[in-house]
This record gives sequence, structure tokens and C-alpha cells, in this order.
Amino acid sequence: MFEVTAEDAFDFRSTEYAELFASSAATAFQHPIWLAQLYERLVRQGAATPLIIVVRLRASGKLAMVLPLVRRRYTLLKVVEFADMRVSDYVSPVADEETFSRILADSRTVAAIRKHLRPYDLLRIGKLADRSLAMERLFGIDKRDSMGMSAYTSKLEPTFAGWREHRLDQSYRKELDKKSRQLNRMGEARFERVDDPAAIRTTFNALKLYRGKRFDGSDGPADLLQTSSYFDFYLAVANEGSGGFARTYVFWMNGRPIAGALGLEHRDSLLIILGGFDEAGYRKQSIGSLMFEQIARDCIERGDHYLDFTIGDEPYKRIFGGRPSPMWQVYHAGSPLGYAAHLTVEKLPAAKALARHILEAAHVKKAKPSAIIVPAPDEAAESS
Repeated sequence: MFEVTAEDAFDFRSTEYAELFASSAATAFQHPIWLAQLYERLVRQGAATPLIIVVRLRASGKLAMVLPLVRRRYTLLKVVEFADMRVSDYVSPVADEETFSRILADSRTVAAIRKHLRPYDLLRIGKLADRSLAMERLFGIDKRDSMGMSAYTSKLEPTFAGWREHRLDQSYRKELDKKSRQLNRMGEARFERVDDPAAIRTTFNALKLYRGKRFDGSDGPADLLQTSSYFDFYLAVANEGSGGFARTYVFWMNGRPIAGALGLEHRDSLLIILGGFDEAGYRKQSIGSLMFEQIARDCIERGDHYLDFTIGDEPYKRIFGGRPSPMWQVYHAGSPLGYAAHLTVEKLPAAKALARHILEAAHVKKAKPSAIIVPAPDEAAESS
């Protein structure tokens, strides 16, 4: 019934993929713009090679499923991963539920998919949302393992006033009103969504500056925006998706950006994936919280139903009405070396920390790791 190929130059901007994605159960992080830019700017320029599994109906050639994967090498260790490259917060096969079930029921198709994955020492895929398609069944994996973290979504109400009343604590609403008055006394404060390329770049330059000071690597992963390939990736997504898939928000003070955020529009939700603010100048005015509040207002006015803060257990997500949903990961050892590497990283905290350090060095410096190691699961969303 199906034909399986590996098409490492697959065109994610093609009409057939756009149609598949639109009818699929995939997430914003498998959107045509997102994956096209990710493979062009991160996979092909980084320490990874494309592994794009394509399943078509044999009779018609119609696209049935796409698995966007990558191959990576950590010295002797050969690893197959989902193409998230530390920027995608949810992973999913790109297929609708019915077709995915038919693929799972076709033993020849499943065998062909697994054959294209080899050789590998370790197959490892994280960031599976609680209700995502059971991708692990494609790989013969019995169960998912917890990532030890959650994703957070806040349900929006028909009106902004109603959302504030139902999702924000009364005392916090009063506090934000007070902070807003303080901010407006400091000058001409203005919040808006920007579509102009020059304004988008100005916002991203500010985000790079503010995030570089806040996430300097001393207390967790260093900020990805400080690396040119990642900066260019986010900027390209914001520009190509402007007016539709991607929304760039900015808070101006007297014409200068003091806070900004990037969100992805998907079905009836906005996913906040990147944010930053002038902590030194406006922390006392809670500029980050005021920005999220205004983003919620804009989403409600546009008819969105959910504000998705994605993966990571930061406290502010609960403050804004976020409800947790567990995140999962799966792995499959393809050799004794892969099995040993996985156990080492999972069971020994020191090895997990070393894995993260080596992974960051490989991304930023394109250096070869000095140990046989596989990256540890993310402790927080890299992109938030």
C-alpha cells in the first residue's frame, strides 16, 4: 500500500507538503516554513546530516507521512534524532491519525522505515507531547519515558477582561495595573506586533542583547541567539512567516525596544517560543509580565483559543494560567555501545552535565566532542 524512501533534499515548501501538514496531527514545529529554515540554516550548517523519511501511497504517489530526522555523530557514537536542533519544543510525525494508524498496521512499511534509519548506535527522540501520535511504535519501542518536565498552555477567554479574571490572581491583576501606570509615566510606552523587516530585525537585535546578559551560560545553557546560525534562523522564520505563521511582538519606550517576543501561530493557538526584555532598565516595572499580558490581549482579539508557553517549568507560566502537560522521550539502542551510552547519561548526573557541555561546544564551535557521549535530555526549553 505504501512506498518508503529517504529524500534528504525534500522540499518542505512544496505544495504537497503544505497540504499534508494542513491535514496532519503535527505541531507548529513541523510547519513548512519552520522545517525548511531549520534544515537550511541549522542542520546543513551544523554537525548533523538530514534523514528525511518519506512515505507515499504506492498507487497514486500521494504523500502520506514525513519523518523529519537527522543523523549525528559523537565521536564513535552514531545517533538518529528528530530534527529539532534545540529549537523545536514539540516533535511529531507529519501525518493524520487515520493514515498513521494504517502505516503502523502495515508490517512491510514499518520494516522499510526502520531499515532506512540504520545504521545507528542510538535512536533518541524527546519532546513528545502527551497526546502526540505514538511515534515510538514505528521504532518498536514499548513505552515512553518521562522527560521530567511539562509544557504549559493557558486557555483564553472570549474577552481580555474575562481572561484576566479567570486566569490571573486578583492581587496580581492589581499589581500589573500598577506596573503599567509606572511604565507609562516613564515615557511613551507602546506595544505592537511588527511585520516590517527593519522593525523585526531591530527587535531581534534587542532580544540578542537582553538574552545575552540574562542567559550567559553561568547558570544553565548559554543563549542560542548569541550564535549567528541560530540568530539567522529565528530571524528568517520571523520574516518568512510574518503576517501569518510567525508573530513578532515588541514593547517600545520612546522608540526603543525594551521587550520582545516571537510566537508561532498554529490552528487556534499561539506558541511563545522566544522572549527577552531590558532587565536592567525595566525589571521593577515587570516589563516581561506586561508583555505577556498584551500578547494575550492580541491573541484574544484575533480569535485564538490558547496561549501556549511550550516546554519548561518556569513559574511565570502558572501565573498566567498555564496548565501543565507532561512531556515524553523514547530511545532505542541499535548496538551495545548505544545502550551503554544511554545508561551512562541517564543514570549519572555528572555524565549528563558533561553531555550538555559537549553538545553546546559542538553547536557553537562546531568542534568534535572529546568523549563517546550522547546529549542529555533538555532540562528546560532552549528556545524560551
